[in-house]
Amino acid sequence: MRLDHVSYAVDPGGFSSTVQRLGSALGASFSDGGVHPRFGTRNFVLPLAGGTYIEVVTTLDHPAADRAPFAQAVKHRAGEGGGWLGWVVSVADIQPVANRIGRNAIDGHRVRPDGFDLRWKQVGVLDLIKDPQLPFFIEWLIDAGERPSANSSGIGRSRISRLEIAGDPATVSAWLGEPDAHPLDEIEVRWVDGDPGVSAVHFATPHGTVRID
Repeated sequence: MRLDHVSYAVDPGGFSSTVQRLGSALGASFSDGGVHPRFGTRNFVLPLAGGTYIEVVTTLDHPAADRAPFAQAVKHRAGEGGGWLGWVVSVADIQPVANRIGRNAIDGHRVRPDGFDLRWKQVGVLDLIKDPQLPFFIEWLIDAGERPSANSSGIGRSRISRLEIAGDPATVSAWLGEPDAHPLDEIEVRWVDGDPGVSAVHFATPHGTVRID
């Protein structure tokens, strides 16, 4: 299974400072990702080497934020002080995943500041709310060159080298349909103690390893 991105949730008041803090830690600048009109959220994104990216996400003063599951997950994590919301894996076809886990995939989209409309399908956000150790799944409906992970060659950029996840390996393995020893391609998953969810993300940077919890 391939990691698509990791999400860091924060309340609106701390949004700008968190983007700056994480960018400084990684020696890179986030860009404005735009608004999720259906979810009532917005994000800043940082493409990484290896075809992944980070998003820092917050809620908007928008009616959708009171009913959309993704916004509710962001609000809940931000209300706990903010931090890693979760991890997201990408699939080429989401329907078999939805059938396997017994959920319905929903449409998502985000409008970038340049007006481009990013579109995808996702499934599993409600399960993330109930059990934060679980990732949710995404199928992109746009060309690879327009996805948030797209950038230049990746030379000199940071990459995700390890996820620390507090939870039960067997539960996550069954959810993903992958072995618990190596649930992700090319990225190590280390199981740790603590409240369920992503505890920390390790980044291999040009200046050494950076761990963000």
